[in-house]
Amino acid sequence: MGTLFLLAVEAGAIGAEAAGEHHGFALNFDPLETNLINLVIIIGVLIYFGRGFLGSSLAERRSRIESEIREAEQRKQDAAANLAEEQQKLAQAQTEAARLLKEAEGRAETARQAVLDQSEKDIERLRAAAVQDTTSQRDRMVAELRQRVTEMALQRTEERLRSEVDDSTQQRLVDKSITMLGG
Repeated sequence: MGTLFLLAVEAGAIGAEAAGEHHGFALNFDPLETNLINLVIIIGVLIYFGRGFLGSSLAERRSRIESEIREAEQRKQDAAANLAEEQQKLAQAQTEAARLLKEAEGRAETARQAVLDQSEKDIERLRAAAVQDTTSQRDRMVAELRQRVTEMALQRTEERLRSEVDDSTQQRLVDKSITMLGG
């Protein structure tokens, strides 16, 4: 602030000389005139002394920004490459999923056909078993019926023989049977 005031004092003195006044050393208290001169002087000093500092700061900032832009572009390219790679993996996964689905459908169809074939075999086996059971039951019933008929026929024959055949006829039949069997 002291340097600025001093410069303002000198600028005021120069301004007074230009106006025709020659007082020697004088103070100029006109704020508009002194502020403008001080401002010009400060800007000049800042430009002269601050050029190197501001230039290097701005150059550093510019290089940092350019570096960050390059890094951002590199990250963008990497992200695009990763996206393409992931999309390719997704496409491969979808293809694999479609293949597995088709394979599973084929296995399901094979299993379904095997179940149908086994069901047909089971039905045929049950039919054969039913026919066999029916046949064996019929055969058993026929045999049982024959046995009953035979027993009934023997029983009736015995009853008839007892009632119709007397002792002499029985003796002749026994003798005749013995002769036929052996002798």
